[in-house]
Amino acid sequence: MNPVRRGASTRVQMRKSMASAPAPLESGAPPLPEDYAEFLRLTLPQQDKAVASHRFGSERVWLKKAGPRHGKLRYHLLAAIAGALRLDVLKPVPNPGGEAAIAIEAERLRQLGAAGLRVPAVLAQQADGLLISDLGQSGRPPVVLQERLDQAAAAGPVALLATWREGLAAIAVVHARQTYLSQAFDRNLVACPDGTIGYIDFEDDPGETLPLAECQARDWLSYLHSTAMLVDAASPHAAAAQWHEVLDQASEDVRDRLAIAAGRMRWLRHLPAGRRWGRDTQRVRAVARLLARWY
Repeated sequence: MNPVRRGASTRVQMRKSMASAPAPLESGAPPLPEDYAEFLRLTLPQQDKAVASHRFGSERVWLKKAGPRHGKLRYHLLAAIAGALRLDVLKPVPNPGGEAAIAIEAERLRQLGAAGLRVPAVLAQQADGLLISDLGQSGRPPVVLQERLDQAAAAGPVALLATWREGLAAIAVVHARQTYLSQAFDRNLVACPDGTIGYIDFEDDPGETLPLAECQARDWLSYLHSTAMLVDAASPHAAAAQWHEVLDQASEDVRDRLAIAAGRMRWLRHLPAGRRWGRDTQRVRAVARLLARWY
């Protein structure tokens, strides 16, 4: 039976889907496009969180709702930092939030999916909400690369670098399709059950304000920013060989931008190391330390 055409039982299922544990998967015919749209229309007003997963028939789906629009102050501050370093690649890309972010994410998912990349499918869209597919398969969920890196770090440098290399290779695949991600942090790369790396979270679009080479350089620096502390503590010299091996596939423009960024960020390796200065300061310091070794 079609899930949305079950009348009262559908509404009961929707209320149950708001519980902490998803309802058991059901078997049945795949939903129709209009069913997804109806599910989004009915469920969106009931969802309190910005992002939540739900069971819909035999599927697990994700619903993202529009939040408040983001202020511009933080972008001015980041722009000032990028200006001080004379690095266009670090200039912030505004994330407008609200309904604009929903529209951007839907469009980017469609673009990347059309390029043959593993991203969630857009199942239904309205101005203030987006329903997308899960990247799990056959009841097996995907695993965020950030979690896999933490586990690998506990196992030792060899395991860490092998997992870290998977993220590098996944970004290289995107760039080989002449496109880019957005916030290419380890938390936005997911290992699917079949071993393919998928990509999530596209609420901003660097390509609206930056050329392709800048967007791709940002991807590399974003990934390094999110992983540098682990790599710096484990095996920075071995990581250098992997970094340059993968970056050899990048365009000359991208490699030049990264080399310039490395030079202009060198002094940041002298930032204080103590935790009292905050996690972001530690990450920036680790990135600068690695780049200073590698370039």
